[in-house]
Amino acid sequence: MGLLDGILGGGNRGGGMSPITMALLGVLAYRTMNGKGRLADMLGKSAPNAGGGNTPSGNGGGGLGGLLQGGLGGLLGGGAAGGLLSGGLGDLLKQFQDRGQGDKAQSWIESGPNKSVSPPELEQALGPERVEWLMQQTGMSKDELLAGLSKELPDAVDKMTPQGRIPTEQEAARLM
Repeated sequence: MGLLDGILGGGNRGGGMSPITMALLGVLAYRTMNGKGRLADMLGKSAPNAGGGNTPSGNGGGGLGGLLQGGLGGLLGGGAAGGLLSGGLGDLLKQFQDRGQGDKAQSWIESGPNKSVSPPELEQALGPERVEWLMQQTGMSKDELLAGLSKELPDAVDKMTPQGRIPTEQEAARLM
């Protein structure tokens, strides 16, 4: 994950992933963790049918940390990382558009200056469920999480979209 840490700018001196890097990954992986999309299908995390199934967090290696150590960690070394990055960026842009902050997220993707996003704007764009999930996954307080993401997310998205658009799965895989 060294290149990803380089793109996201969140290395931790202790050798592990910093909480803000985990939060940035969580923003991108949220859809997969909730059982939606092709990557969720590949990881066996598809939304449950009528009779029980997988949950995105909890015991037994669940949650983002479990996913990173388990299936996703191996897939990031393979070709599926492109799907996570490309799909996650698309999901993020849609989330921001649906919640009135699409111009900001679009500025991070396109060439040119990035518009800033305040912690309250970010909270509104991500929604309470996603923010709560990210807090659980990272162990960060809401204030720490939103302040860190509002500072790091625009630049991280900008670096992951070097051609001014959301990369294809193949292009995203090469970024990894």
